[in-house]
Amino acid sequence: MTFTQLEIFTLVAELRGFSAAAMQLGISQSAVSHALKALEKEMGVDLIVRHQASAELTEVGRQLLLRAREILGLSEAMRQEAADVLGQRQGSLRIGSFGATSSLNLLPAITAQFRQRYPGIELRIDEGADHEVLQWLRERRVDVGFLVLPDERFDTMPLVEDQMMALLPRSHALAGNTSVTLAQLCADPFIMSEAGCAALIEPLFANARLKPDVPYHISQMITIFDMVSRGTGVSIVAEMALPQHLASQYPELVALPLDPPVMRKVGLAVRDRRQNTPATNAFLELARQMAPALAPALAPALAPALGPKPMVPI
Repeated sequence: MTFTQLEIFTLVAELRGFSAAAMQLGISQSAVSHALKALEKEMGVDLIVRHQASAELTEVGRQLLLRAREILGLSEAMRQEAADVLGQRQGSLRIGSFGATSSLNLLPAITAQFRQRYPGIELRIDEGADHEVLQWLRERRVDVGFLVLPDERFDTMPLVEDQMMALLPRSHALAGNTSVTLAQLCADPFIMSEAGCAALIEPLFANARLKPDVPYHISQMITIFDMVSRGTGVSIVAEMALPQHLASQYPELVALPLDPPVMRKVGLAVRDRRQNTPATNAFLELARQMAPALAPALAPALAPALGPKPMVPI
């Protein structure tokens, strides 16, 4: 068994295909197939089911995939630690990011500083919904991920806090208010965000013993903004998910704080801090140092978009 075989195995599993893995590795498809067959022969089990245009993990393959990622992760940590002894910063860092909150408002600033400090570390960024980042962390597909906190399944570090905002069409009778209650939002069709906010929003109504009319479940934020602007319904989204120029992009949309306010924490998570690579620890430390400046930097950009009342400082 070699590290190359394990790397090929994990890549075929993630990309669900031999040709895609071969293209990313810069080798022939036959080389990928040969490496997997050799690994399966040594293990004595089938790891991959070959289809004409795709590949699928067997049950044993799914179980061993986590072990393969653990081994590759430890190997990467050893290489980075050896490089650190020599005064070098080398290796790679895999980051999971979700939506506008992290991908637009947090990640760019942190990665820009990180690249300046550690130019020898390659950053690999995967973007998806909140639940996908959670899955990537569990499956060790990423070293560190942005998450809504708290989450006791991982070692976490909070970065910023924002609030949940009610979205209304500007023509709505409540658009001139300074805030909106959950009960008031139940009077209109409710557009539920499936981009990650649902896990926060649904318990809000349930704990208040309210049941909104939810005819729409939408995963794309831009669609939610458009639907609310057109008067299709109302919604709730996180403050940092709002476009920085909401008023100009969506002039018929108003965002108001909830009454009482509902806050949300966003931070970074790793599966097990004890297994962090030096690159992961360096990223966490840099993010911790930058955290005090991240949230205040958002306030001036978002304030004009919030309608009649300035944003509550966070």
